[in-house]
Amino acid sequence: MQRALQLAELGVVNVAPNPMVGAVIVHKGAVIGEGYHKKYGEAHAEVNAVDAVKDHHLLSESTMYVTLEPCAHHGKTPPCADLLVRHKFKRVVIACVDSFSEVAGRGIERLERNGIEVTVGVLEEQAREVNKRFFCFHEKKRPYVLLKWAQTTDGLMDRSGKERKEGVNWITQPASKNYTHQWRSEEQAILVGWKTIENDQPSLTVREVKGSSPHRIILDPNCSSSVKSTVYNDGLPTTIFVKKNKFVGLHEAVEVVELQEVFNVQTILAEIAKKQFLSVFVEGGSRTISEFIQANLWDEARVFTGAIEFGEGIPAPTLGITPVSTKQIGKDQLTLYRNI
Repeated sequence: MQRALQLAELGVVNVAPNPMVGAVIVHKGAVIGEGYHKKYGEAHAEVNAVDAVKDHHLLSESTMYVTLEPCAHHGKTPPCADLLVRHKFKRVVIACVDSFSEVAGRGIERLERNGIEVTVGVLEEQAREVNKRFFCFHEKKRPYVLLKWAQTTDGLMDRSGKERKEGVNWITQPASKNYTHQWRSEEQAILVGWKTIENDQPSLTVREVKGSSPHRIILDPNCSSSVKSTVYNDGLPTTIFVKKNKFVGLHEAVEVVELQEVFNVQTILAEIAKKQFLSVFVEGGSRTISEFIQANLWDEARVFTGAIEFGEGIPAPTLGITPVSTKQIGKDQLTLYRNI
């Protein structure tokens, strides 16, 4: 199962909104096949594992270890539970039940009904961690929310007024930027407020590491950001949430969503969920991040503390909880929090 979990993580964001799944087939103590879900719409882990087995006659005497309950419904691909039944697997070991309503125990039921021995709960905690975004989406009915910011040793997130230099006022060392870009590549969406767009002119893309860039989401209730901003003119998919649209001349790759009735974190997350985004990486300013904290709609926070002081400026958000871990990255300190 540990190997199956390692395989599952190879799917990363490519499989979203599906879960990351890995599978290993064992015959008389030897691994004879393994596979993982590689891309949304393509073959699932169980199919790839079965296809990797040279002699299918061995499957009726084999055990499949799979990180998530095999699906029992027709989606982009046929039900994996049916595949295992057809090959008459002797046993199937499952890390955790799929909480997606179309599965939710039906896969296990189908296997057992057809005489396959089923064991559930092996490395369940680790399996749920691998698919924390997927489980949050289906159990809490919203995307998994990751907060990220950098602060000075005196607890400030940015300079203010005349002290502020044009462009980005860097707090962390270049090495920490690689972490940020890696994290961006692992999420489907990235979110900032309009002030970040105006002050920093960011591209919000993945550049320092290999990987795809997340869908950009800008919160701009009163259409205050300039249509000349970088994110509105590079042709990459971008969504702006506004109260009432006043923008003129935006690039065709930019979508504007009006939230005339209620413009708040809950409504915004509901709209993001409609796009089937399992996660959103909130990398905005202090006000934007604080709104998620105040609404208690966040799951994880990653905070860099740089070896620099501003003296005066914009205070960084506070969480008021004990961190999960801390790590030194050169001169910077990375602190991780979980909202459990």
